[in-house]
Amino acid sequence: MSLSISQQLAQFTTSTRYDDLPADVVHESKRILLDSIGCAIGGIELHKSRIAVRFAEAQSPGDTSATIFGSSVRSSIFGASFANGEAINALDFDAVLPPGHVSPYVLPGLLAVAEVDRSSGRDVLLATAISHEMTNRFGKAMDYIRDIVDGKHRMPDVLGYASSVFGATAAVTLLRGASTEVTSHALSIAASISPVNSHRSWLDHAPVSTIKYTMAGPIVQAALTAAYMAILGHRGDPAVFDDPEHGYRKFIGSSRWQPERLLGSLGSEWFFQKENAFKVYPHCRALHGLLDILVGILDQNSIESGEIQAIRAWGEGHTEFACWTTRDISDPVDGQFSATHGLAVGALRLPKSKIWHDPNVVLTPPVMDLMSRITYGTHPDWARLVATDPAARPSRVEVDAHGQTFVAELIYPKGTPGAAGGSEMSDSELADKFRLNAEGVLSRDVTERAVEGFFEMEKMEDVSPFLKSLGALSADA
Repeated sequence: MSLSISQQLAQFTTSTRYDDLPADVVHESKRILLDSIGCAIGGIELHKSRIAVRFAEAQSPGDTSATIFGSSVRSSIFGASFANGEAINALDFDAVLPPGHVSPYVLPGLLAVAEVDRSSGRDVLLATAISHEMTNRFGKAMDYIRDIVDGKHRMPDVLGYASSVFGATAAVTLLRGASTEVTSHALSIAASISPVNSHRSWLDHAPVSTIKYTMAGPIVQAALTAAYMAILGHRGDPAVFDDPEHGYRKFIGSSRWQPERLLGSLGSEWFFQKENAFKVYPHCRALHGLLDILVGILDQNSIESGEIQAIRAWGEGHTEFACWTTRDISDPVDGQFSATHGLAVGALRLPKSKIWHDPNVVLTPPVMDLMSRITYGTHPDWARLVATDPAARPSRVEVDAHGQTFVAELIYPKGTPGAAGGSEMSDSELADKFRLNAEGVLSRDVTERAVEGFFEMEKMEDVSPFLKSLGALSADA
């Protein structure tokens, strides 16, 4: 009798050992942990994160077993996981990987469990790799925001990152030492309690909801619930992934279901480390190629933002929706996605950090004024190039200033994985990004020990002291 999809995924989870991981998979897992926790620390004071911390406190008064990164508040596994998921994604500075964002959904649960259970660094790296690989495969088996059909972009009617719940669940069961059978039940339970895919509604409506496209906290807690329920004895639906008409594919709303992309070469070939793209700017990555070009034009020609007469930009082909086209900015979340606002902030050439979401920047008159002189449209080659190379992000910018028009184009924004032909972020660049995120939150000594610790995590017998050191607010005088 052939194994069900949940059994095959469970077998991948329980049979893979740290020593089985390719070197580039281990290395990328370290980079993802460094970047994601840095984003949480940098974003901890945003309104979205502050709400999440208050909610964590309300969930588990008196339980201080797990760290909320960048915060003096500690909480339970469930509370800290909720808050950390929200904080990682608060700045929209975290890495992107099909189906979109992954780390804010899959890392918080495994990190809280690892801290409480005193897991080793090798176990954390293994859980990180499995969670990202599984989620990446689900993303490619289902509808995707950049699907190209017959040479044209097709925006799915239902869209979101809810399938991240499976990578998150697998990571928790792995760290808790669950059997293959229990892990299979946990994954199928996760399918039955998965939050909805609400991203498409979020794209279409302005002002956007400040919980953002797919709220991280509920995904994280659904994964923890699924793992705990299976470990405590609940049974899942064994055919929930195998039934294309009445299973997960249908109740998550995907018109496409390709199990071969989910299961093909599972365990023998890894993809996430080749497709994971880090962010240079705390803004939706749809704009990053344009920001690279704009900053380059301004730097090379000594143009100040106040000297710009007009900016014309052409980029991603799916950005005709309300969240990207809005010019009504009243909250930092609005600014994280508005194309015209993002380019106006980029023209200020501020440090690429949380300062982009300071209300004194978001709503400053020079930014709001420059927005009125910016136009945005789809690059004419976008669909063709993305169809042949999913990592391509063709971008073109024209700037009118100094009585001239300055023009530049690119295909791959900074942060694109090198295997895709782009310009990936180096370890030192990611370390500098972490340092910038940690400014005013962690002391310099703690920050430097953290950078070193992430890249040597496999040497840790117990990650608890390390993770705890990233919680308490400790800025140097």
